[in-house]
Amino acid sequence: MILFRHKYKDIISLENLLEAWCEFLKGKRNKKDVQCFERNLMENLFSLYDDLKNKTYVHGEYTPFKISDPKPRDIHKASVRDRLLHHAIYRILYPYFDRKFIHDSYSCRKNKGTHRAINRFYDFARKVSKNNTKTCWVLKCDIKKFFASIDHEILFNILGKYIRDTDILWLLNQIVFSFNAEGKIGIGLPLGNLTSQLLVNIYMNEFDYFVKRELKLEYYIRYADDFVILSRDRAELRELIPKISNSLQQKLKLNLHPNKVYIKTYSSGVDFLGWVHFSYHRVLRTTTKRRMIKKIIKDEVKPETIQSYLGLLEWGNSYNLEQRILDKKPLLM
Repeated sequence: MILFRHKYKDIISLENLLEAWCEFLKGKRNKKDVQCFERNLMENLFSLYDDLKNKTYVHGEYTPFKISDPKPRDIHKASVRDRLLHHAIYRILYPYFDRKFIHDSYSCRKNKGTHRAINRFYDFARKVSKNNTKTCWVLKCDIKKFFASIDHEILFNILGKYIRDTDILWLLNQIVFSFNAEGKIGIGLPLGNLTSQLLVNIYMNEFDYFVKRELKLEYYIRYADDFVILSRDRAELRELIPKISNSLQQKLKLNLHPNKVYIKTYSSGVDFLGWVHFSYHRVLRTTTKRRMIKKIIKDEVKPETIQSYLGLLEWGNSYNLEQRILDKKPLLM
């Protein structure tokens, strides 16, 4: 195994911090906290660099707030200074770890994302069903309280297999242990940190390898805590559930969501990544559609938001819905 070759100095260098700032700044120039940091940019960068060089850096507090995405989620926002450092770490670590990930992991990765995941799902379903001439069964699973259940000790045992630079591990320790979910010491990563997106993929890559190397499953797709396995054998999928559950619990201390594990035929409609997928078409999830239309009727969305809705609908069979959005006409719910 090729170990991570970058050193601590590569992450904390002023060059890397400045490049990370340029990446961080995109889409955030109008934010007051970003503008305040930028007024004394070089002074702030040198201050951060000195703290990192002297290893006196301490991660700051988080600002919590809630969003509906569509279900309620607790987001924890770090300071601009800390988020800049997250970007500096990410841009050095990501290229190395991305090469370690399996092909069919699609969350928070360059040239991946939801659209590629659902297209891959369609390709797998077509292969398993032999162009819809055979029954294709789908095991759909979801992990309960995913981000809030990441075990810090297990995470660092995984990181230690790849990273031998103790200073880098010290820095990651400052970030990871700056947050504890629901008051549980040593548990959880904050939704909202760029580093969290990478770290959960590193964490779940252990499970991905279990699925591919030990279970030897070909038709497996994962997006964050959401994953599917396709097969023509329903009994095989049923037998996989306890194996998957035991592996997640014993190796990663994660649990499947008891209400979000099911086996269905592809032809009957499989809800995956916001769309309900059928043999010959896909439609937007009903709850998503209702929420979208409700906001439009109440004029709670801007024109650019409507355009983003229309862009989303291009990925499915939603011509009538598109026309009604354009006309801003109420839908019969």
